[in-house]
Amino acid sequence: MAPKIDGLLDDPAWQNAPWTEPFTDIEGPLQREPRLRTRTRMMWDADYFYVGATLLEPHVWGKLTERDAVIYYDNDFEVFIDPDGDNHLYFELELNALNTVWDLMLIKPYRDGAPAIDSWDIAGLKSAVHIDGTLNDPSDLDTSWTVEIAIPWAAMAGGAGRPSPPSAGDIWRVNFSRVQWRTHVVDGRYEKILDPDTGKSLPENNWVWSPQGLIAMHCPEMWGEVLFVGPEGGTFPESLEHHEITVANLLMPIYYLQKAWHDEHGEYATELRQLGIEDGRMPIWPQNGDMTETTAVPENWALTMSCGAEHFVAQLTTPGLRVTVNDTGRLMRVRK
Repeated sequence: MAPKIDGLLDDPAWQNAPWTEPFTDIEGPLQREPRLRTRTRMMWDADYFYVGATLLEPHVWGKLTERDAVIYYDNDFEVFIDPDGDNHLYFELELNALNTVWDLMLIKPYRDGAPAIDSWDIAGLKSAVHIDGTLNDPSDLDTSWTVEIAIPWAAMAGGAGRPSPPSAGDIWRVNFSRVQWRTHVVDGRYEKILDPDTGKSLPENNWVWSPQGLIAMHCPEMWGEVLFVGPEGGTFPESLEHHEITVANLLMPIYYLQKAWHDEHGEYATELRQLGIEDGRMPIWPQNGDMTETTAVPENWALTMSCGAEHFVAQLTTPGLRVTVNDTGRLMRVRK
């Protein structure tokens, strides 16, 4: 039975949906430990992708009330979805403790020059917030705010790049983020703490489910993998698509190395060896951005690259898969 979207997460349907691990810092668990715990849980049926989240919070506040306002100017909870994992044409949803929504579509990441399409709305979206405490009242301590969301598969079908709803065994790229500002009380209201030197708000904290390795959410290749399972269940190690995603991510260092080469030389490298890729080895993409570690390319795999001054395509071919990444960051997988 589908849950009632009221923000409470107390429906029987949620009881079999496991919690994620608590969120970590956006740059990774070795950076800063989040001050407040955040966890999510997920489930699905033929009509909706359901997300529930609990955000511990002693001071629940929110100001923005207009849809498609820049919601992360308040404390917020965010959902990112890239159904086909190609780093292009993906969806973002943000909401604050007032249940004010910002839903948008990205043709490609901001790093590759794409604007946000604010006019896109998640048709049929259901969302609710429950506050264990009192909103915008500094006179007491609160406990948490809880988010419950139902995203219709039909709203994403036109840009998913694959069937929506998914089938059991499919994997979609997903991430969750919590933006948290430091505040104090001024004239009985919560206000962001300002940096005395700049007069601007102190930088926000960004806590996430899947660490990005840098302070930027729009790196879809770093998002988590959500495996959709039916009553029979399923596991990642046995998933063909999980293997394909793992292989595809081996190409992402070439994208970043080419971007750095272009920044320095004004054009893309024409040979892999210019990027330090030779002797049958290629760099490993780590979460700290240091691509000095390498891994051997199996003998029956082929790594090639074609380039022009302003464009490149790198290709990795395995016995059952062909993967490409280009200068726009688009990561494509084709089964052979």
